[in-house]
Amino acid sequence: MNSIENEYCVIHTRSGKTYTGTILTTQPSVHVYDDARTFSREEAHMEVRIDELVDSADDVKKLGIAVGDFVSFDSRAVITPSGYIKSRHLDDKASVAALFGVLESMKREGWKPRFNVKILISNYEEVGHGAAYIPSDIKELIAVDMGCIGDDLSCKETDVSICAKDSSGPYDYEMTGRLIELAQAEGIPYAVDVYPHYGSDASAALSAGSNIRAALIGPGVHASHAMERTHKQAVLNTTKLLAAYVK
Repeated sequence: MNSIENEYCVIHTRSGKTYTGTILTTQPSVHVYDDARTFSREEAHMEVRIDELVDSADDVKKLGIAVGDFVSFDSRAVITPSGYIKSRHLDDKASVAALFGVLESMKREGWKPRFNVKILISNYEEVGHGAAYIPSDIKELIAVDMGCIGDDLSCKETDVSICAKDSSGPYDYEMTGRLIELAQAEGIPYAVDVYPHYGSDASAALSAGSNIRAALIGPGVHASHAMERTHKQAVLNTTKLLAAYVK
């Protein structure tokens, strides 16, 4: 909640109408509330200030806003001259960009993967069950997510992260080892890390009972689920490692 306070947002109603607003605490002004600075930023104390002439719950309902409507906020995406990509929701849009990079490379350079490859972009990865179903002919699954950055972690914003283990347990030893070998052979900057507060589409597929081997890679992303940042090099390095593996 600290990371989304004061963000502009959009309310999406079931009828298709949208309304703008701002995400604030219920005590947002230091000129009014004694404890505005120290007020707890938890969900119960947050609200959306709607940019409409409303004074009551009934007024809001008349707009068509109801329980279960989605609220989104601006990604504020910026690509700096130095190659940094600053944006919300880089987890996992940066990884989607890497997948598109693989497809673009295949088209431009005329190469084909060694085996049949299926690309699945799941809408529910952040909820935790995005790849609970996968086609039955898949034998290996590489989740393309993100690499975390912080204390006790070796990943940088220019690296492709290879995750050895997350909250769901270790990833396939052979696949992970192969990815490490390929990164070393191709001279791709990489890091191997363990993410104890993290899960992926591969986690969901394994939990659902899929008979697969699974691995997890992705570009290094700083400040995940806040104002995230990565670098073009990390996206490209993820693309290169994926291409090397499927070749």
